[in-house]
Amino acid sequence: MDLLSPEPGLVIWTGLTFLILLYLLGKFAWRPLLSAIKEREDSIKNAIESANKANEELKQLEATRARIQAETRQERDAVLREAQSLKNSIVEEARAAAKQEAEKIVVEARAQIEKEKADAMLEMRQQVAKLSVQIAGKILVENLASDDKQNELVEKYLNESNFN
Repeated sequence: MDLLSPEPGLVIWTGLTFLILLYLLGKFAWRPLLSAIKEREDSIKNAIESANKANEELKQLEATRARIQAETRQERDAVLREAQSLKNSIVEEARAAAKQEAEKIVVEARAQIEKEKADAMLEMRQQVAKLSVQIAGKILVENLASDDKQNELVEKYLNESNFN
């Protein structure tokens, strides 16, 4: 047997075996392989589409987050400005109330000082009057201790008084 010259029976049987094998592979192996490849291709395509959709949704969510963040900053700034304004008005009201209260206290203190000054002056006058009466009494007692001085004093007052 020569390898370069094939026998016709061998070629027919080899061809027939090849065709049967080709038919069996086509029926049982290639279709499932091709369908598996097609399914794999479809699943990859779906995964890519899902990833693209997820990416788009992520971009939309990022834009929404940025918008909400900006709105939140604006609201926060507005609240801070309002709080600052409210604080300033409360401080001004407190200052005005404190100033008014201080003025009231000063007026009351001045009135109290004037009253105490008047009371002190009255008490001082009363003390001076008592002392004057006591001194006058002592002087009179000394001056009128003798009868001669008493008589002189009575005559002096009688002479000064005109009974006309």
